[in-house]
Amino acid sequence: MFQASALSGDKANQYSQLTDMARALMHGERDRIANAANLSALVFHNLPDLNWVGFYFYDGRELVVGPFQGQPACIRIALGRGVCGTAAATRETQRIADVDAFPGHIPCDSASRSELVVPLYRGDKLIGVFDLDSPIPDRFDADDQQGLEAIAAAWLETLEDAA
Repeated sequence: MFQASALSGDKANQYSQLTDMARALMHGERDRIANAANLSALVFHNLPDLNWVGFYFYDGRELVVGPFQGQPACIRIALGRGVCGTAAATRETQRIADVDAFPGHIPCDSASRSELVVPLYRGDKLIGVFDLDSPIPDRFDADDQQGLEAIAAAWLETLEDAA
């Protein structure tokens, strides 16, 4: 069975440890829902100052909420709309210090003050986004972005070829 351990060292080392834990947790499992559920819980319970961690999956038309930890969420998000839709449409991670200042922000949880969204692509195929919210303004920095992009990449590696 998977055993989590406390993160230590500087932020870069903590993200390296968290990525290793994520890989161990998902090792040998190919189901994207199971891995997304466990990964959401792992990140939510190991990183401070988060109020939502989860996935939105692209269904061919829009983003649809997937496994997550936190308050109930918006169910569907159009591509190009809000932070998640923008990350999906631009293929670029969105690191937003103040969600209220983001044009078109969709306030699923009024407690959220900052957000980081990693787009999930396999080649040219949009799979979805990995979304993290915080009640703390400017919670996410470049180290968080790099570390969370590595964790998202580890999740993408578990997808079956047909996914």
